Amino acid sequence: MFSALLTGLFTGLSLIVAIGAQNAFVLRQGLSREHIGTVILICIAGDILLITAGVAGVGALVQSHPTALTVCRWLGAAYLVWFGIRSLLAARHPSSLGAGAPTARGSVAAVALTITFLNPHVYLDTVLMLGNIANQHGTTGRWWFALGACIGSILWFTVIGYGARYAARWMSRPGTWRVLDVLVGLTMLTVAVLLVVH
Repeated sequence: MFSALLTGLFTGLSLIVAIGAQNAFVLRQGLSREHIGTVILICIAGDILLITAGVAGVGALVQSHPTALTVCRWLGAAYLVWFGIRSLLAARHPSSLGAGAPTARGSVAAVALTITFLNPHVYLDTVLMLGNIANQHGTTGRWWFALGACIGSILWFTVIGYGARYAARWMSRPGTWRVLDVLVGLTMLTVAVLLVVH
């Protein structure tokens, strides 16, 4: 079960590290040092909710429709390939990150909730993708996988949120985004291959 937990941790991190609206907003709040605790809690709670729903929902679907896992596996692999290529292409034209987020706690919370639950990619990544991969670890193993993915979410948002204030100088540089996008792209392509050949 420890291997399932580790797989969940690293798979969750590989999906969550992608530079999107949510991570950029958390970084901006960390750089501006405004209501970062609120933002981190919303992002973590949202991920835990969606990861749990994905593992439970896809698990029930697979039990009643065994061929669904195969379909999800190929759809998931195709999505990961697309995501990986997109990250590698984004590395060619990185952008810098600056501050400029809302200052009122209510406004900050509203933005965090919006980018957490109204982003279609979060459902593909967290609910479908992680749920699909988790269910390949069996009835018990899938929950260890989910726990690992949840731990990854807690670690990631805490580190980027609170770490941004200490790393403001280099986190705002385009070169940092280039390196991160390349790493994310290669990780996505690797996970896609492993998903198909498993």
